[in-house]
Amino acid sequence: MAQVNALILSRADSHVEMVPELARYLIESGGKRLRPMLTVAAAQLFGKGKGSAINFAAAVEFMHNATLLHDDVVDESDMRRGKPAARMVWGNKASILVGDFLLGQAFMMMVETRDIDSLGVLSAASAVMAEGEVFQLAKTGDLTTTAADYAEVIRAKTAVLFEAACEVGAMAGGADAAGRAALARYGLELGNAFQLVDDALDYGGQAGTLGKNTGDDLREGKMTLPVILALGDATEAERAIIAGALGDASASADQVAAVVAIMERYNTLGRTLEQARAHAASAQQALDTLPASEMRTLLADVVEFSVLRAY
Repeated sequence: MAQVNALILSRADSHVEMVPELARYLIESGGKRLRPMLTVAAAQLFGKGKGSAINFAAAVEFMHNATLLHDDVVDESDMRRGKPAARMVWGNKASILVGDFLLGQAFMMMVETRDIDSLGVLSAASAVMAEGEVFQLAKTGDLTTTAADYAEVIRAKTAVLFEAACEVGAMAGGADAAGRAALARYGLELGNAFQLVDDALDYGGQAGTLGKNTGDDLREGKMTLPVILALGDATEAERAIIAGALGDASASADQVAAVVAIMERYNTLGRTLEQARAHAASAQQALDTLPASEMRTLLADVVEFSVLRAY
């Protein structure tokens, strides 16, 4: 990971002064480096984890950070990782363009490995992630959004990058077809669990630990599972309370609290976390098909972290 971090910082550099300033502001702002760590760990699970795994891990982190920059513009977010979002410091245009720069660097690092199969995995993931974000945008504030719609959104916008990060790591480590498939499934299920927990924490967590304001998803009109489940069980009066706050950027803390009270009445946060635990169990099952090792234990611990952070 020290090699990955060094590569990340070096490839965030540019002769255009604003590029490294903005990129490093986000990259050095306390992100967990979870996705590149999964790539390195997957490579070491099957081999020594050297060479191309470093490039792929850094590329995965650049893809993730580019998405964050773009998302904050789309969502008009003010905070990211407990700090003002980059767009609040440099503006929307700069955030979008530096996000594009990071994507370009990500693909350069992929190409440098000369591994066309792995490039195909990450390229496909990039396209699916964009589709997921557009689908989520289309569903913003749509009270008819279903749980199946939501599952597709989180698969595409979050879980697919976890899946690709693990799969290319396995490929870099010399995994056979079965090992590659197991790690891909592990990553996909882990990503689903991770996003479900995030979406529950938006209503049940603390702003200081989330790195954003509690209730931001509600104010942004995001149709996450806690909202969808609440709308499905709520009375007409309760649905009106949810609809009144949903998508209202100026919704007060009292309005958010009223929506959270409805969620608590119908246990929608608990039910969301139950689904997260189910995906986490599936991720563990994927690992169970592989020989026991220190790296397998580490990957299993990541699954526990992804769910237990909600408690």
